[in-house]
Amino acid sequence: MSSNVTGQHTPTALIVGASRGLGHAMAAEFLDRGWNVIGTVRDTSVRTPLHDLADRAEGRVIIEHLDINEPDHLAPLHERLAERRLDLLFVNAGTTNSERIPIGKVATDDFVEVMVTNALSPMRVIEALEDLVSATGLIGVMSSGQGSITNNTTAGREVYRGSKAALNMFMRSFAVRQAETRRGFVLLAPGWIRTALGGPDAPFTVEESVPLLVNILLSKLGTPGLAYLDRSGQTVPW
Repeated sequence: MSSNVTGQHTPTALIVGASRGLGHAMAAEFLDRGWNVIGTVRDTSVRTPLHDLADRAEGRVIIEHLDINEPDHLAPLHERLAERRLDLLFVNAGTTNSERIPIGKVATDDFVEVMVTNALSPMRVIEALEDLVSATGLIGVMSSGQGSITNNTTAGREVYRGSKAALNMFMRSFAVRQAETRRGFVLLAPGWIRTALGGPDAPFTVEESVPLLVNILLSKLGTPGLAYLDRSGQTVPW
């Protein structure tokens, strides 16, 4: 697929949660396709693969500090980016807990951590930064097929599932509030991928998955409305 660079305009993607894993790989893929990339890291004192990417990118990768669970980080980040125009805002950050604990036995602190990190904080980021996204740009979040209520036929990972279902609902509400705009909105369900979050038993590698995910995002640019899509670009049932 082409880089989506047209004329003199080099598009810019802000990827929230790009220090390693899927976020870093997506940053590298967009860079390879001719985009400029802004990637956020949670801990500025730790060198990450994103720093290595930035060193090789000749100024086309900028690293910003953001812990999505710290709302006070958002206004300063917005101020630092105020002169930029984003073609894509994508929130990748997330967490999980033990998949074997049924919901009634989950500790309250664990429940709150997963729900805040996976559902509330991504929407805070989007609400705080959406005005930086161009009128025909794209806003997306990393959801999961496990957020589908229809497809839940096996149970397990109940807090994680619930957090992604909540994220889907919040994103749908946000898209409804922006129904008069020309922006696109994407809930991306990448499949089970071998990352720190996905674990070593996942069937898909980062290397084979990320080009597919970036293809889907590029295909949604300039297409208004909300889509909940899997790694093949197929609609996931709510």
